Amino acid sequence: MEKSESGGELALPASHPFLRALEDLATTIPSSTEPVSDHPGVRAREIVRVASFKAGALSATLAIPPGPVGMLTVIPDLLKVWQLQQQMVADVAACFGKTSQLNRQMMVYCLFRHGAAMLLRDVVARVGERIIVKQASLRVIQQTLRRIGIKVTQKAVGKTLSRWLPVVGPLLIGGYSLVDTRNVGKTAIDTFSRHIEIEPGADVIDVVATVVPPLPKPET
Repeated sequence: MEKSESGGELALPASHPFLRALEDLATTIPSSTEPVSDHPGVRAREIVRVASFKAGALSATLAIPPGPVGMLTVIPDLLKVWQLQQQMVADVAACFGKTSQLNRQMMVYCLFRHGAAMLLRDVVARVGERIIVKQASLRVIQQTLRRIGIKVTQKAVGKTLSRWLPVVGPLLIGGYSLVDTRNVGKTAIDTFSRHIEIEPGADVIDVVATVVPPLPKPET
């Protein structure tokens, strides 16, 4: 780890695998098949509820193998939960009719605000009832993610230790992913239910050109 270029905070080195995974998440916006809802608040809460339980079940299942075997599932667990959360954010934005305003700044903000609000003050700001998306280059976002990466690493260590606890470990890990996903969802709902202003020059991603296929929706 090294000092960041702003404020002397610890940051992950640019070559760290977690950082590369974070950058992939931040610069890829999933498409969504979710239609604009007549009652977006109600629909968004349902999207978050389903995604939260799905994330919890996924993490708990991957944590079942104990000891060294379970260690191999730590990174796949993090990546799969991030992807699920990313899709959830895209679906929440869609049900509010704000897919066109979902750019990489907004994605990073929704995914990590609940655990690193101060680190995101140069990317997105909340001013009264408005959300201000600040102009930010990919370099600025990368620097922000390098600092967030420290918290991601701590999360991975916690999940690693829990894998040595039979029976209790999967419950703890599943519960953590459920709560974490719920917090991401709350941020997404709070964000897209407000008026969003994008500063001139802010790099809104062309969602048509950069989308990836949406995750299959769970059967109800």
